[in-house]
Amino acid sequence: MRLFVGLGNPGSEYERNRHNLGFVVVNAIARRHDFRSWRRGYQGEIAEGTLNREKVVLLRPLTFMNESGRAVQEALHFFKLGPDAITVFHDEIELPPAKVRVKVGGGIAGHNGLRSISECIGNEYWRVRLGVGHPGLKELVHSYVLSDFPKIDWPWVKALVETIADDVGVLATDKASFQNKVHLAMELKGFDHESLARRHRIYRPE
Repeated sequence: MRLFVGLGNPGSEYERNRHNLGFVVVNAIARRHDFRSWRRGYQGEIAEGTLNREKVVLLRPLTFMNESGRAVQEALHFFKLGPDAITVFHDEIELPPAKVRVKVGGGIAGHNGLRSISECIGNEYWRVRLGVGHPGLKELVHSYVLSDFPKIDWPWVKALVETIADDVGVLATDKASFQNKVHLAMELKGFDHESLARRHRIYRPE
């Protein structure tokens, strides 16, 4: 069994924020793979289904980003899972737009949702880091991640979310293969790293 967590803030005013990209992804997974309807539980909302014949529970914490760990911890204890069974989808300013990296453990790069989770369950859980670019200055980060994606970004955002939803079954069984499949699919859709870099002034290379 796997627990897939999408990070974001509850409320319609946050729906299109960069910081809510994790919510957008798990919503798309639920739709694409006909998960059961969302229901309240574990200080959040969950939807249950299967991916590649493996049971997966999707979780959207409703605790707001800075307290995401409380919801993850409660779900982890209920389902009797270890941290290695958890995968967290989150926005990542240290990656260029549309870049995806899959990793276990490591630093949190100032992400308050990850900080909260690590404080509650430790650091050895999986992360799917979803690049949104960097505003260039540290003092701009807070307003940047809590701002909506501009219109110019929505084509690649939608393509990335759809690609992840299509290929997420691989993530449950082969994380390295999942990352490669997403990158190849994005290149075929015309959203490779180089073309996006040319379109965006707000962008930080790895």
